[in-house]
Amino acid sequence: MEKKLARKDAVSVLKKILDPELNLDIYNLELIYGIEIKKGNSILVKMTFTSPTCPYGPMLMSQVKEELKRKGFKNPEIDIVFEPVWTPSEKVKMLLGLQ
Repeated sequence: MEKKLARKDAVSVLKKILDPELNLDIYNLELIYGIEIKKGNSILVKMTFTSPTCPYGPMLMSQVKEELKRKGFKNPEIDIVFEPVWTPSEKVKMLLGLQ
């Protein structure tokens, strides 16, 4: 019987994926807007990019899918959304050294 995966398992994966421009993981950058664990360890991740024209968008999507599969998630779905528009929070600004 396969292990039932949880949200925390997905979060641990997402915290290891770095935005190549900002050198901060996509979870703490607050690019992840939602995580939905479905039946049979399927997963839906709603995420955004720092801008709609982010040149690393396709690479980040591919990396998220591959790393979630490696963790044991089946059929990872990535839903890219731009509403609300990503704006760095005070916490993110602090992590980036902008304050």
